[in-house]
Amino acid sequence: MSRYALGTLGFGAQDNAGGAYAQLDLALDAGIDLIDTAELYPSPPAAATYGAAERLIGAWLAARGGAAAHMRVATKVAGPAAFVPWIRGGRSRHDATNLTRAVDGSLARLGRERIDLLQLHWPDRASNFFGQLGFKPARQEAPFDLADTARALSDLIASGKVAAFGVANETAWGLSEFLRLAQHAGCARPTTIQNPYSLLNRSFEVGLAEVAWRGGIGLLAYGVLGNGALTGKYLGTGTMTRGRLDNQAHYRRFLAAPARAATARYCAIARDAGLDPAHLALAFVASKPWVASVIIGARDTAQLAHNLQAQDVRLSREVVRAIDAVHEEISNPCP
Repeated sequence: MSRYALGTLGFGAQDNAGGAYAQLDLALDAGIDLIDTAELYPSPPAAATYGAAERLIGAWLAARGGAAAHMRVATKVAGPAAFVPWIRGGRSRHDATNLTRAVDGSLARLGRERIDLLQLHWPDRASNFFGQLGFKPARQEAPFDLADTARALSDLIASGKVAAFGVANETAWGLSEFLRLAQHAGCARPTTIQNPYSLLNRSFEVGLAEVAWRGGIGLLAYGVLGNGALTGKYLGTGTMTRGRLDNQAHYRRFLAAPARAATARYCAIARDAGLDPAHLALAFVASKPWVASVIIGARDTAQLAHNLQAQDVRLSREVVRAIDAVHEEISNPCP
């Protein structure tokens, strides 16, 4: 897959059909061949917009025809969560029934006969993800069965509806279990893991990177710009309404004092090296050997075009050493 992928978190909310089509066209022209989406997109999720991103992508693929035939689509199946009660009655789990219903729905919205990469959006067990760095065992945990999930995914691949599967927001334990089931139970093996990874959150390097690298699992890195914080645009004073952090309270950790201190220093490193801060952040992630593709989500085509310029950026050893020095002092302020 291409080193950079197009994220579609805003398709159907901040991006209407025209804006989404423009971004998809630009990505196609730039050589990107992977589109990342999810059944619950756009975000913030809402019942009224459920599936809108997939429908926009499906309509674009149909409109472009053969010119976009090589584009791969990666989508995600929602897990159980109280914040999405409209998805399969709020009881979605990664079992055969729910996975099949989710796949059939995504295929219909995308207008395709096969999903190139089906991802489990988050684990259907108590675990640490979506900003939780440490693991806290649940007092009362709903039953889960990774073996049943792996068998169901294997059946979907055998049916031809899915080409490959991946996990997302997963831990080293979860990824290791899927690899164990593939080796010892004859189940399909995951090919990718989509987790956050950025200058402000390098927690993937602790445990998960080795599991992924030795297991041949490529990271689809998301949140690479720290939800816009690493561009430096939030370092000024005064009221701004220029990005996601202004509108979604659960991302406010990216504006906390440790994050701001680290961001200011990363921006200074970029400035001293003659680089744009966004390009520094993107190029750092893209340089890692366990990264298969860097997911870029953009507000519009101008922002996407700017970020795609990072494809030509290579960081010097001096710059990488300066980055690591900051990380040693302010480690993972935004998990």
